[in-house]
Amino acid sequence: MSAEGENGTQLRRDLNELVEWFQQNEKLPQEIDPLLLRRFYQCMYGDVEETKKLIEVNYSLRNRHPHLFIKRDPLDDDSKRTFDYADILPLPGLTPDGSKVSLYCFREFEATKMHHTEDTRAFFMVADCRFVTPDDAARPNILSEGEVQIFDMKGTTMRHISRLTISTLRAYIKFLQVAFPVRLRAIHMVNCPSYLDRIVSVVKPFISDEVFKLIRFHTVSMDSLYAFVPREMLPEEYGGSAGSLETLRTHTKKALVEHRDYLMNPNHWLVEKSEKRNGHSWRIFR
Repeated sequence: MSAEGENGTQLRRDLNELVEWFQQNEKLPQEIDPLLLRRFYQCMYGDVEETKKLIEVNYSLRNRHPHLFIKRDPLDDDSKRTFDYADILPLPGLTPDGSKVSLYCFREFEATKMHHTEDTRAFFMVADCRFVTPDDAARPNILSEGEVQIFDMKGTTMRHISRLTISTLRAYIKFLQVAFPVRLRAIHMVNCPSYLDRIVSVVKPFISDEVFKLIRFHTVSMDSLYAFVPREMLPEEYGGSAGSLETLRTHTKKALVEHRDYLMNPNHWLVEKSEKRNGHSWRIFR
């Protein structure tokens, strides 16, 4: 058997083991999407035992903060309010090193439109939707090797920072640092304001040194970003050719609607204390 064939056999064997373990584990929900399970496995470089640890941490944090991860609806008033004033957009394709890129920016700059907890819930809905969607439509079997995030600071004021909820910020950053099912490769802050140091002083105490080292601040122009993210992956408004923000926004909203039942289905997220296993195992990676 070729090395590729052996790797494929090992992959199926490991994933089947993880599925059976997942179903029998009372610390976990009833179901997990096959693509999401693969992401956990890839994030841990194919180490089954480390994958199990990551999965347990992920669902433990979700159930510790159900208002962020479980009690949600992409079509409710809170979500509509968030998506009306801000963009949370996975960008098409992958970078040359295999990373998926997401963009976060304000559409309206009035600070009173910001509701930090509800906005954070919307962020995780978009992420959870993306994690069960192929990363590259042209290569649906290829998973990203990591995550690159772009935060556009345009319009951000200290009034926005004053509206941060510390408990939500702590939960958000902890989840990214220890429970995300993809490897965080880089965080790019663009259009940084002159008072950037004051903003950083607020959030830095919650960020590990390891993650802080991943942050790059682009203070002069967008040109420095192009060294890390190809222009063809960026929206037209950012000097790219991936379509307009409106087009990308429409695509993201459509994906959220299509995955609404999944996002709201407690069987995928809620850890119940009562008996929830029915004894049979899934065989979805034959």
